[in-house]
Amino acid sequence: MSVSLSVLLWLPLAFGLVALVFPVRAVGKVSLLGAVLTLAYAIFALAQFDTGAGLQFVTDEAWIADLGISYKLGIDGLNLFLVLLTALLWVASTLWIELRGIGAHPLVRRRELFFWLALGETAVLGALLAQDLALFVLFFDLMLVPFFFLTGIWGGEQRVAATTKMVIYTLVGSLLMLSAVVATGVLASVQGGQPLTFDLVALAQLGVSEDAQTWIFLFFAAAFLVKMPAFPLHGWMPDAYQNMPLPVLALFSGVLSKVAAYGFLRIVLPLFPEASERFQELVLVVALASILYGSVMAFTTTRVRLILGYSSVAQLGFITLGIFALNGQGAQGALFQAFNHGLVVAPAFFFVALLAARAGGSEDLRDMGGLAFRAPVLAALFLIVALATLAMPGSPNFVGEFLILLGVFQEKIVFAIVASAGVVLAAVYMLRAFIRMMHERTAPEASSLEMRRRDGLVLVPLVAVLLFLAVYPQFALRRSEPAVLAAVGPVRAIIAPPPALELPGFLPGGQVPPGAVPQQVPPGAVPQQVPPGVGP
Repeated sequence: MSVSLSVLLWLPLAFGLVALVFPVRAVGKVSLLGAVLTLAYAIFALAQFDTGAGLQFVTDEAWIADLGISYKLGIDGLNLFLVLLTALLWVASTLWIELRGIGAHPLVRRRELFFWLALGETAVLGALLAQDLALFVLFFDLMLVPFFFLTGIWGGEQRVAATTKMVIYTLVGSLLMLSAVVATGVLASVQGGQPLTFDLVALAQLGVSEDAQTWIFLFFAAAFLVKMPAFPLHGWMPDAYQNMPLPVLALFSGVLSKVAAYGFLRIVLPLFPEASERFQELVLVVALASILYGSVMAFTTTRVRLILGYSSVAQLGFITLGIFALNGQGAQGALFQAFNHGLVVAPAFFFVALLAARAGGSEDLRDMGGLAFRAPVLAALFLIVALATLAMPGSPNFVGEFLILLGVFQEKIVFAIVASAGVVLAAVYMLRAFIRMMHERTAPEASSLEMRRRDGLVLVPLVAVLLFLAVYPQFALRRSEPAVLAAVGPVRAIIAPPPALELPGFLPGGQVPPGAVPQQVPPGAVPQQVPPGVGP
C-alpha cells in the first residue's frame, strides 16, 4: 500500500466538514476521529519512509499552469517528524477540548470550534508538505485564519486587541514573503531562460543572482522571525499568549512556530545560499538576543503563560542559532530541538490548565504551591516535562541543544559561549516555576487533587514519546540527517568549498612555478594522488 500525501493533508478538513452535519454532541467525536486517523496515517508514512532516499511519496500535478504553480507534496527528513508532531498534538488538543472544554467558556458553537481546529491542522500540514513555493505561501498564510477565530471567539477578555495585534504583525511579514516569492520565481526563470515555475527543486537548480538574494532573504527572514516569534519582532506574543485558550495555545506554540524554523531549512538556505552566508552573523545576533531576552523575561514574570511564552522565545532562539551555524550538526540539532520543544511546551500548557483549576482558577505563581502532596502522578509527569524544558542530561532537549552548541562552536565560538548562558538561565526560570507551582507553602485557595484518567489520556502519550526520544534520539536523528545535510549543502559549498585539484608540478590555481617543467597529463587521465610525506 502506497502513501498518498493528499489523503494525509485533507483528511482532517474532510472530517471537520462532515462533522458540521452531525448532531451537536457528536461533532467533537467526529473531529477527534479525523485527527486520530490523520495521526495513524502519519505513523504509516513513517513506517514506509526510506531513510536516505530523498523526497518521497511525491504528488506533483499542474495546478495553475499559466503561473507555473503546481500542487506538489513530498516528505523527507526535514518535515517527516514535524508532520508527526502536528498530528500528535492535534489529537491531544482535540481530545482535551472534547473532554474538558475550552477554558472558562462553555462549549458553545461546537460546530464552528471543531471546524476551525480541523482547518488549522490541514493548513499546517499543507505548509509542511508543500514542495511548491507558491503553495507553501498559501498554506502558511492560511494557518493564521483558524487561530484568529479560535482566539477571537473563545479567547480571554482582551481577545479582540490580541488577535488584531497578532494579525497585523504576521500579515506584514506575510506580505513581504509574498513579494519575495513572486520575485524568486520570476528572477530565477528569467535568469535560467526557463518557463515560470515555483517548484522548489527547479528553483534551486536555476538559482537567483547574488544581488537579488540580498533583499529576498531579508523579506523571508522577517516573515519567519515574526511567526516564531523572535526578539525584537515578538510584540504580538504577550497579548496573544495571555488570551488564547490553553488547548489552542498548545497547538500554536507547539507547532506553528516550528513551521517558520522549517521554512529557513526548506527554502532560505537552499535557494539563497550566498545571502544566508552574508547575513549569518546578523541572524545569529537576533538568535542570541532572543535567547537572553526570553530567558530573563521568563524569570521576571509570575504569569505561568508568559513564563512558557518567553521560554518559547528563548528556545526558538536556540533553534535559529543552530540553523545559522550553517553546518550539518547545528542544523540537525535545530530540527531535532524543534520537534522536542513541541513535545514539551504542549503538555506544559495542559499542566497549567490543571494546576490553575486547583488554584482557584489563577494562573499566577503566587497563588499556587503545595499542589504535589496528594497528586504524585501529576507532579511526576510535570517534573519530566520541566526537566526536559531546561535540557537536563538524559532528555531529548539536551541532545538537541548539545548538537546546536557543537555546531555553533565549530563556526562562531563567541556566539556559542554567549548562548551557553541561556542554558543556565533556563534552569533558573524553569526550576523556579516548578518549585513554586508544586511545592513550598500551599496557597489559601489551592487544593491538591490527583489528575484524572481523562487527563492521563492526553498527557501520558505525550510524555511517553518524550521519554522514548530521551532513550533513543537516534530514531529521529538518523532519519533526518541526509535531508539536513542536503539543505545546508549549498551554503557549505560557499563557506568551505572543496579544494581545487592540484596537478604535480603546478601551484594551486594551475600556475607553474618559475623554472619548473610541469608533468604532462594525457587527455582523460586521472592524476595520481601522492600520499603526504612521500617524495616524488
